[in-house]
Amino acid sequence: MAVIKNSITFQAVAADPQLIAQQVQLPTNETAWLRPLTKDDAGILGVYFLSLSDETKRRYGPHPFDQATADKLCAENDYNKVIRMLATVPQAGSERVIAYFILVMGVDEDEIKRYAVLGIGLDSATDCTLAPSVADDYQDKGVGSIVMRHVIDSALRLGKTRMVLMGGTQGTNARGIHFYKKYGFRIVGDFQEPTGFNNHDMILDLAVR
Repeated sequence: MAVIKNSITFQAVAADPQLIAQQVQLPTNETAWLRPLTKDDAGILGVYFLSLSDETKRRYGPHPFDQATADKLCAENDYNKVIRMLATVPQAGSERVIAYFILVMGVDEDEIKRYAVLGIGLDSATDCTLAPSVADDYQDKGVGSIVMRHVIDSALRLGKTRMVLMGGTQGTNARGIHFYKKYGFRIVGDFQEPTGFNNHDMILDLAVR
């Protein structure tokens, strides 16, 4: 059973995002900050989006990856609805984003309908949605695992008990499926995207980790 320490509210995070920020040592021997996106991060988030390879974008697509989207996300940032967690490292007197994890504080209608067909009732009051990404040159270096642990811990502290993947994960994404299973996600069903991809719906029971 997971032990929830230092429970927090969305209002507290909105007032002080540093409540769910953490400094960590990466396997690359770099020091990184894990912290929520702020309204001042449009520049570094845009650089991150534009740096991603076509393959990474193909595997991960909750929204466009351009500067206009980065500007919009930062301007409309609302911790009551979504926490966009960044992992950053120092670079040339600024910060470089090396990972970007979206933690939605609920589930949308598409997810609810798909899971209902599987006999699983989702509830936005207790369930949350995840969409992770890592910079190409930091993949397979342990960065995703560090951010995942932090995001899961943050979700628990915010009172969430289950986590689903936004839009599932592509059935051909063997590396991603292995990564999610490592953290306790289980495949509960399949569906086909309009683009033709076969996706797995995966869910994590946070309270029994």
